[in-house]
Amino acid sequence: MATVVFSSGLQRYTGGVERVNVDATDVRGLIAALDTRFPGIGQVIGSGMAVAIDGEIIPDAMLEAVPPDGEVHFLPPIGGGAGGDRGRTAQRT
Repeated sequence: MATVVFSSGLQRYTGGVERVNVDATDVRGLIAALDTRFPGIGQVIGSGMAVAIDGEIIPDAMLEAVPPDGEVHFLPPIGGGAGGDRGRTAQRT
């Protein structure tokens, strides 16, 4: 069974559980199993979180295989990037 490690932000949906073992062959099945165990968490995880399996962040991971002894983390989107005048050099006149 794969081990899913929950961030502190996701633990509010798990009742404080930090990690669980889940029997699933792919990420989609893993999320479905988690949602059965922790109702509502599937929608939270499926709304833009990245998936890391054994330390590798997987883009478009829904059909990605989950190794039986793998460790899975769900990562929230990271804010930032281009916005406003941050990071720009002021022009002198």
